[in-house]
Formats: sequence, structure tokens, C-alpha cells
Amino acid sequence: MSGAKWHARVECAGKVIGAGFLVAPDTVLTCAHVALGRDTLTVSFPQCPEFPAVPARVVAHGDWAGGPADPGDLAVLELAEAVTLAPAALAPAATAHGDRKLVAYGFPAGWDEGALAEYRTTGPVLVGGEWIQLEAWSGYGQPLVAGFSGAAVILVETGEVVGMVTAAAGARDVRTGRMMPTDVMRRHWSGLEGLVPAPGSSALAARRRLRALVERASRTGLDCDPVRLYNDATAGDIAPPPPPEGFDSLWSAAWFVQSELDDPATVTRFTDRLAALLGPHPTACRTAPDWAPILIELGRSGGGEDLVVVEVSAYSGGRRHRVGSETVPHTRLRAYVQDRIDAAFRHVPPDAEGLIAFALPREWLDWPVDRWESDADDDTPLGLALPVVVTDHVRRKARTQHALTRAWHRLDTRPGARVHRVTCGCPGKTSELRLALLESEACLAGFAAAPNTDRTREHFKTSLTAPAPVIVWSRRGCGAETGCKDACPGTAFLDSLDTHVSRVRPAELPRSVLALRREAAAQDDHWAKDIQLLWDDPRCFTDPHEEGAHRRSPVAGASPHTPTHLGVARTQLPVPSPRFPVA
Repeated sequence: MSGAKWHARVECAGKVIGAGFLVAPDTVLTCAHVALGRDTLTVSFPQCPEFPAVPARVVAHGDWAGGPADPGDLAVLELAEAVTLAPAALAPAATAHGDRKLVAYGFPAGWDEGALAEYRTTGPVLVGGEWIQLEAWSGYGQPLVAGFSGAAVILVETGEVVGMVTAAAGARDVRTGRMMPTDVMRRHWSGLEGLVPAPGSSALAARRRLRALVERASRTGLDCDPVRLYNDATAGDIAPPPPPEGFDSLWSAAWFVQSELDDPATVTRFTDRLAALLGPHPTACRTAPDWAPILIELGRSGGGEDLVVVEVSAYSGGRRHRVGSETVPHTRLRAYVQDRIDAAFRHVPPDAEGLIAFALPREWLDWPVDRWESDADDDTPLGLALPVVVTDHVRRKARTQHALTRAWHRLDTRPGARVHRVTCGCPGKTSELRLALLESEACLAGFAAAPNTDRTREHFKTSLTAPAPVIVWSRRGCGAETGCKDACPGTAFLDSLDTHVSRVRPAELPRSVLALRREAAAQDDHWAKDIQLLWDDPRCFTDPHEEGAHRRSPVAGASPHTPTHLGVARTQLPVPSPRFPVA
């Protein structure tokens, strides 16, 4: 979803006093203790710096009595003029319980551009019938402090808002807080009545469908008169007429239908008419490749710097077939991998498409494994014979795999990939990159510079841990140590990448990059000459008969200083020796 744009920053007399979020084209929600008693309020949208701050006034609030433990800490701000941004999608808090990551975007002191805090709920019990307690997702990171009041609490899996931050624990180094769940917010302001469906209800599914269609219409530039669409959907019904000024966007009409009409049938008709205007989804008649991946896991051995632990497995028919596991010197690494790949193909069905995936320690992700020879008797580069991708050992954690799987379920409906660009000269803040990858439609992080450069190393790490399902870069990078001022090869790479992947479904990127590598082999100046594809769909590497397969991998336990499937040991790995086969 493009929901990152609805995050709001609330200010008074030029000073940031809290956060909020857009729920209608002219309505922002925040805490009562943030907004009440203020003379002059303005609201800005930090993800849209081109939008000027908009004057706002409090038009409704809960029955908050002024104390930190008093209920009703909700304020409704009306903007002086509507904005053409997609409002936040709301969902019942019941969808957020369990081990599910929640994110809040607030404005602590010194961070006017915003900061992220990662939390989870402690359970479904309402404290005082009003709040749900939050606890930090990890023992470090951004705590909930002043500046987070009024921030939306977002369920990362869906991008939907399940509550609003109202309080932190207050004690130093205690990483807990409270949120007012959307169900309670609805109790304090009836304007949310049509926007928070019951958990598991058909209304929630219908609402998500309508939002997905409006997002698709926005992406494709659908020429649609929202007033006419509304009138067509309500023809013959006893429904309120559209506002006298009409609807300034399709988002406004969709919000009006959901919040002002107490008739699910009308919402369905509106949605169906919009779907008819959009036509069949471009991917409706296409199926994802039937990948039969061969996984090559490499790691350092504790027995010596020149030793590499290797395990090779084939996945097919819902099973994992191990075909080799050995510690080899680096001089034998390619030969061993070639031999085991050949053995793995005995488990690849003839009607399935082979995929070579290298699971590597983070420091080795830039290795040009696609250029390794296919066989001792065939010097064709592996990446010209088969789709070749890399992935990060650390992303084999169960929690990360779960997040990636959820992301791929959403990506399956996309007609093409969207790129979040990380340029070499101005890569931006890592917090902005994380938020974009968590909440926007961009499933692919594209890097203009190689990930081992100082200016992009932290951004690359952020993309890995967000986690971005797909990361692409050129091993050549931009060739400049401090960033380019003039024509930048890295920027040209991103431009070409953006154009190319917009037409390619994320599931088909390995096949598409194979075609690019073949084109580049015939053209010395091809933009994809040194393209590296990190592509990570956990659904390709599952075996329901073998729980914890990766955890029992000898690569995972090879050395206390080796990156494993469960995480990275505290000792930092040295940069690979030049003797290793990195070219």
C-alpha cells in the first residue's frame, strides 16, 4: 500500500507537538492531550514534503479529563482544506495479537522528519477497558517517548492501522507503552463507525478489496469520474447525494461510500463497478513459475580461513533432498558445487523450472556466483544457463521467513515490481528506507552503488532486515568513492532497472534477470552487465515433513564466528580473502 503518505505531524506555532494520521481527505486523528487547548494547529505530511502544512482545528474529542490515566484521549482534527492523499486503512486490534510486529511513526525531540518504533501487543486484554499494552519488539531500538503521542500503530503484515499511541511507560529504559485500539477509538468518535469492520467479517474483506482497486486505479491513471461512479452505484437506492463540491479524487469517493453509507450492498456495487472499469488484472491468466530450486549454502569453517562449509539441497514435490554436505578448501569450492548441482538435478522434475539459489554470509553477497562455470567440461557461466539468485544467511530466521512469506502473498497480485531507489550521492535516511519498504508498494530495493561501500552499507543492511523480498544492485556500482555529481552510472542503472521491472511480476524476476544476463553477455555496454539479484521467496524452500531443516544445516553450526541461519554471531567476519573465488 502507499499508506506511508498518510502519516501526519502535528505542530503548534512551528513546534512539533505530536503525531497523527489521515483517516479522511480532511480529517486527522491524534491524542486529545496533544491538541486540546492549543490556539494554532497545523498538520504536515512528512512523506510528502511537497505538501505545505495545512491549518487544522479540533472538531471533536473524547471525554478526556486531563489526566494520563483518563479515558477518551482522542482528538479529531479538521483540515482547512482536503488533501489528495490515500487515507489510512483501519482494522480491528484483534488482528494484531500474537507475535506480530507493530510499527509506530513518531517525532521524538531532534527527529522532526520522524523515527520508527517497533512493538507488539502483550495480549487482547483491555487495560481499564480503554488501552492495549505494548512491549518492545526487541531490547533495543527507539522507545515510545514524547513525540509519538497520536502516532498510528501499524500491523506490518497488512499495513493497516490497529490503534494509536497514547502513552509510554514513563520510566527510563522501560520499553512499554499503551495504544488505544481502533475499536475504542470508534466508541469515542462515531465518525469511525463505518471504517473499522469487525474482525473476520465480510466487511473487512470488502474494504480491503476496494482499497486494492483504488490503489490500482491510482497506479494506472484510470480516467474515472468519481461522482458518476458513485451515482451509478447508488442508482435506485435511498442514499445521500454526493457532496455539493463533488469528490476531488477516487479516494474521497471510496471513503464516502465506506463511512457515510450503512449499506454493504452499495459498497459492493461501487467496488464491482470500479473493478469493471479497470478490467481484468494483467496477471489473471498468468501463473507463477513452478520453481524447483537448488540451494547452495556456503559459510566459513571454524577449521581455518581457507575452508568453506558447503551444503547443497534440491527442493521438489514439497520435499528437501540433501545431495551433499562437506567442508572443502576454497580451491575445490567451485568444482564441488558444480558436481553437487549436477547431482541435485536428479530431483528436479522435467516439467519444473530450475533455480540456483546461493545462501551466503552477508559479507559475500556481492560474489559474482552467476559467473562461475556451469561444469568442469562446460565453461558457460552458471548465470547464463540458469536463473541464479543470492540470499542472506541471516534471513533464514523463522520470524523473517514469516514476514517474507506474507509479503509474497501480496506480491502475487502485482502486475510488476516497484523499485525503491537508493542513490549513491544521496541515499537518504535508513529510517525512511525502512518505512518505505514496510508500507509502500515498492517490493524491490534498488541500489545505485555496490552494498559494500561506506555510504550504502547501512542502507543495504536495512533492506535485508526490513525485510525487502527483492534487492538488486550492480556489482560495478557507480565507480565513485564519495558519490557522483555528474552523469552517474549507478543512477543510469536504476533508471533502466525501474523501466524493466515495472513490466515483470516479482515471482518471475529470476527468469527475467537470466534474460538480461544473456543480453549483457552479447553487449559490452549493457546496463545489466554486472547485475546481482537477491530474491527470497521462502515458499520455494519448504518441506512440511522436516521442521527446522535450516537449523540442522552444518553450515549453520560450522563456526562460532560464522553467520548462521538463526542469526549472526557477535564476532564480525573479516572481509573475504582475495584468495577466495570471488570472481
